[in-house]
Amino acid sequence: MITELIEGLSITFKHLFRRPVTICYPEQTRKLPERARWRHVLRRWENGLERCIGCDLCAANCPVQCIYVEAGENTDEERYSEGERYAEVYEINMLHCIYCGYCEEACPTGAIVLRQDFRLAYDKRSRYIFGKDELLLPIGHPANPSLPHEFDVP
Repeated sequence: MITELIEGLSITFKHLFRRPVTICYPEQTRKLPERARWRHVLRRWENGLERCIGCDLCAANCPVQCIYVEAGENTDEERYSEGERYAEVYEINMLHCIYCGYCEEACPTGAIVLRQDFRLAYDKRSRYIFGKDELLLPIGHPANPSLPHEFDVP
């Protein structure tokens, strides 16, 4: 019993004079690893058209089936993407997502990428279903790299 007490006190004294690891969030943020990926984003081409062509490869490659894509046809009057089709409905259920990045790897146009934004806490479960309006970057957004697999920190 005394040996456990001495062992416990030695651990306490060893950690007593170390720097604390606590940070004052949200005023201070911890630097994330370079390859950390959290929030999904749908990107656009430089001309403002959507990169997503509604091919559904991201949904097919998702191991937990949290992505739903419904394709629509582009017309000459209404053009949303450069291909024949576009993603009319694009939804990701973030409660089911395991952030594996398979959707990002499967996308032939580099439309979906995972960014380093990890602030994904909401008060209602319905807010965790991200629709196309929440995922799509606005036209002219500076964080819209031209190469399919070029990442930037928000």
